[in-house]
Amino acid sequence: MSLEARVLVVDDDPMLRRLLGDRMRYWGAELEDAETGEQALDLLSKRSYDIVLLDLRLPGISGLDVLRTMRERGDTTEVVVLTAHGSVEVAVEAIRGGAADFLLKPAEFDLVRNTLQRVLDRQRLGRAHDALQEQHALAAPFVVGDSKSMRTLVEQAQRAARSNTTVLLRGESGTGKGVIAEYVHAQSGRGDGPFVYVNCVALSDDLIESTLFGHEKGAFTGAVARKEGRFEVADRGTAFLDEIGDISPRLQTKLLHFLESGEFERVGGTKTLRVDTRIVAATNRDLEAAVRAGDFREDLLYRLNVISLRVPALRERPEDVEPLATSFLARFASEMKRPRLTFEDKTMAILRAYEWPGNVRQLKNAVERMAVMAPQDVMTPDILPVEVVRGEDPMAAPGTEAGSVLPLREAEREFRARHLRRALAATGGNQTQAAELLGIQRSFLNRQMKDLGLRDEDPSGT
Repeated sequence: MSLEARVLVVDDDPMLRRLLGDRMRYWGAELEDAETGEQALDLLSKRSYDIVLLDLRLPGISGLDVLRTMRERGDTTEVVVLTAHGSVEVAVEAIRGGAADFLLKPAEFDLVRNTLQRVLDRQRLGRAHDALQEQHALAAPFVVGDSKSMRTLVEQAQRAARSNTTVLLRGESGTGKGVIAEYVHAQSGRGDGPFVYVNCVALSDDLIESTLFGHEKGAFTGAVARKEGRFEVADRGTAFLDEIGDISPRLQTKLLHFLESGEFERVGGTKTLRVDTRIVAATNRDLEAAVRAGDFREDLLYRLNVISLRVPALRERPEDVEPLATSFLARFASEMKRPRLTFEDKTMAILRAYEWPGNVRQLKNAVERMAVMAPQDVMTPDILPVEVVRGEDPMAAPGTEAGSVLPLREAEREFRARHLRRALAATGGNQTQAAELLGIQRSFLNRQMKDLGLRDEDPSGT
């Protein structure tokens, strides 16, 4: 495939400029080069380019300063930055400053070409979908909330959607990270393509590898036919990887390779495949702490964390409780053909006052239960969940006195420890069976036991 583009290469290494120039002309690109940032800015002021390949270490002004000056001028030319292995943090800063991607020196020619082609394809696709993006911006009804924090988040998500960069969504369980992932997809030039969801913590290590990358017939027992992975299914769309912090180190390595090259092999296969799939990932873990503990690859975190969006907990935006509850009630009322369902004022006041430790998911479940149980069209306080009326944390230990309520994080930790002890006792201490009973991976159970100090306990205890 011809690389039909006007490219500006900015690097102070004449040998690299010559090699890249010869190769890009062979690929069909129209090429110019500059050895300093000042020369590059002068060329950019005189003519237009489709893409700039920009070294970050330059004599005089740095590549990062060139990028900043471009953006301050309103120059939106796509930029791919070149950086050495020890300067990945600077490359990430460049991505945040508007670069489309980065390459580590020395980069193989095939990787350079694939990266440039991917950026150019996205650029052309984005132009074709500008009108569609505007429609999505006006009509994205699934992001509910008018608090300052949510308005900021939506604005950030819209900006992130304009690029093809990996997005990492952080936040507590139940905050609605999946909704934001769908919003990023809908706002992007991929909005007409597939949106594929993968729960990384709900699958075993072997199963999630097959789920993501697919497998060939006979790759393992039960593989009776070839199966496409979720990355293939999401080609020209978005793959949402939920609970990304819980994948195994081996899969972290494979995922890093995919993020850097767009290439992979099916389980049991030998053919290298390539897809154009954007990754949006989510986690409720502190990945930086996981890196320090040796549980998560630092280079993978760099790749995932280029654009990081924090989804606020519901207790941080209480003004959103009413619009969210009203939206949920309207949905359930329509499904149950009870269009007149409404909240009594006192009921709504109780909903607003509650801190919702389970976040939006807990609120949604509470409203659904009320809609099902309501004997009349007006939702009165008597059908509210008991913990909401009492202002309790449903995960707190039974019988906790009001004056000695644990902080939320301690209560959650205590609940998890009790629940894991029960599962281990029920299986005689068999961690594999306990993980299956809990519906989680054994590796995740093992980490939880380590975090909670349960490894040395008698498994028969409760």
